[in-house]
Formats: sequence, structure tokens, C-alpha cells
Amino acid sequence: MSDDTRKIIHCDCDCFYAAIEIRDDPSLAGLPVAVGGSEDRRGVIATCNYEARQYGIHSAMASATAKRKCRDLIIIPGNMEKYRAASQQMHQIFREYTDIIEPLSLDEAFLDVTGTTICQGSGTLIAQEIRQKVRQEIGITLSAGVAPNKFLAKIASDWDKPDGQFVITPDKVEAFILKLPIGKLFGVGKVTARKMDLLGIENCGDLQDYSNFELVEMFGSFGEALYNLCRGIDERVVQTEGRRKSISVEHTFPEDLPSLESCLDTLPELLVMLEQRIENSKKKVTIGKQFVKIKFNDFISTTVEQNANTLDLDTFKTLCKTGFERGNKPVRLLGLGVRMKEAPLYTQLEFSY
Repeated sequence: MSDDTRKIIHCDCDCFYAAIEIRDDPSLAGLPVAVGGSEDRRGVIATCNYEARQYGIHSAMASATAKRKCRDLIIIPGNMEKYRAASQQMHQIFREYTDIIEPLSLDEAFLDVTGTTICQGSGTLIAQEIRQKVRQEIGITLSAGVAPNKFLAKIASDWDKPDGQFVITPDKVEAFILKLPIGKLFGVGKVTARKMDLLGIENCGDLQDYSNFELVEMFGSFGEALYNLCRGIDERVVQTEGRRKSISVEHTFPEDLPSLESCLDTLPELLVMLEQRIENSKKKVTIGKQFVKIKFNDFISTTVEQNANTLDLDTFKTLCKTGFERGNKPVRLLGLGVRMKEAPLYTQLEFSY
């Protein structure tokens, strides 16, 4: 397979859980709807429709907070069995066009349609057909992005949501990427974005003014990825083996942990649980990072991570201290995890449509 014929589609359902519930109860159409836990039991919003988002409601928000923002919000308990059935039906549609599918979640996947002759081999027409079939056969909407690689395809699928499609052809990549805001680059969080803002970096065109060496000096190992991403370069292939990207454990405490010291005291036990989970995975795990997840008593979450090759308790303690200081409030949930190493984002891929 030559690099100059590669076509990637990123499929992403619109408000998946909420869309399934509205499909099954049409009287909910047009109303603010969320799927999640009860507001009187420290529940959290899993997803919500666009009517609810107009009130500032979003996933991972405490249900009680969401209710305060929108008194008329309808919160429905999740039904994972129903969502999995819809996901399986959607993947059957995907397989009509390609076997090279990388699921990211129940409602999201990458498809490599490079070698297919269906729809004259057009990624654009394939994405249109998939969206039409999902609407007709499953009763929900799906947005799609078509591009030379996974990075651009994922950005494209979010460009015209909901129920939209956006295509970035090879001849449009250079112009598109120049004006792309740096916040669209995966891996650019609040801290990195703040640093870039101080440097006057607003978009990928600004980033392209810096050499690889300069970006590595400013942002460490992430600088090399930035050098490639701001040029639309991503060599990652669509993974069909279902390779896990992370392994983690977490625990919600019946009573909030009041201090940093009490959080640190729980880490050895969580580390033993994590080691056991890694062992039970029965797969070769190549660690690239360690991370700590903290959810405070006001339901605000933060995750801190650091490059690492092995499990190390002292590293988890350092990450926990950094995370706790971001909120300095009682903690209701604490988690430890590792992220696997991925292929570097080095070689530019070009193809024809």
C-alpha cells in the first residue's frame, strides 16, 4: 500500500447516549436531555444533547450542578446494554466498507478505507453513505471527518457537528493547518496553551515559525510532536488489534480524603491494585507515562502525568502532590495509571483522493 493513496475516516456519533434515549422516546426531542447519575446521589453527567449544552452543561459535570444550571434538565440513567447493541450495529455498517477499524469508544472509530473500491474508492462518498445508513438503520446521527491521517480526520469530524461532514484533501492540508488554533492539537492542555499564549503563538502557522530544536527546548519531548502536528504530519496507522492505550485503577472514597497526606497514604494500596491489573491484562505492556487522576469534592477533576518507563511509587507521590495543589480541597476519587508508548509522529503521509 503506497502512502500516496491513504484515506482515513473518523466517525463520531452526536451525543450518543442521549441520542439513543431520544430515539427510543421521541417526546424528548427538543428538550434538554442528559444521561447520568441522580443529582441527589453525587451523580455525574455522562453526556447531554445540544439543547442541554446551551445551558453550559457538559460531560463529567456533577448532576446537581447541571440541575442548577437548567431546572428543566431531564437526566436519564444510562443503559449500557442498549448502547452496546447500537454500537455493534454501527460497526456492522463500518465493516461493509473496510476491515481496518480502530474503535476508540462505543460511538467513535477510525476507518482506513484506502484499499476499497466501493464508491469509486472515494472516502468522501463512503463517509456520506455510512452517515446515511446510521441515520436510517440506527436512528441517530453521526459526524465524519475525512483526511490524510488520523490527527486531521479527528479534527475534521468535529468541524461541522452535529450531523456534519468535513473533508481535508491533500491539496488543502497546508492552508487548513496554517490557521488551525493550537487548542485543537491533542496534547495541548491549559498549561501548554498558556505558555504558547505568552509567546504569541495562536495557531499552527505561528508554531511553524519555530524549528524542531526550538520546540523541544521549550516544550521538552512534546516539542517534536508539536513540530509535526502543526504541519499536519501524523504517521500513526489505524490499529485493528484493539491495543490498549492505558491501564488504570481508581477508587471513590465513602468519605472525602481531607488532606494531601491522607491521599499519599492510599497510594501504596492503589499501586498494588494497578500492578495486579497490568499482570491480569496478559499482554506485554510498554510503559510510556505514569499518571494520577484526582476528583475533588466539588467534582472538578485533574490529571497529572509524567514520562516514565517503569512503575515508581515516588513518581506517583510527586504527581499526586502536584494534582492536589491544583485544588487544595478534599478528594473524593483517586486513581493511578500508565499510558502505553505509541509510535512517534514523524513522517508526513500524502495521498490522492
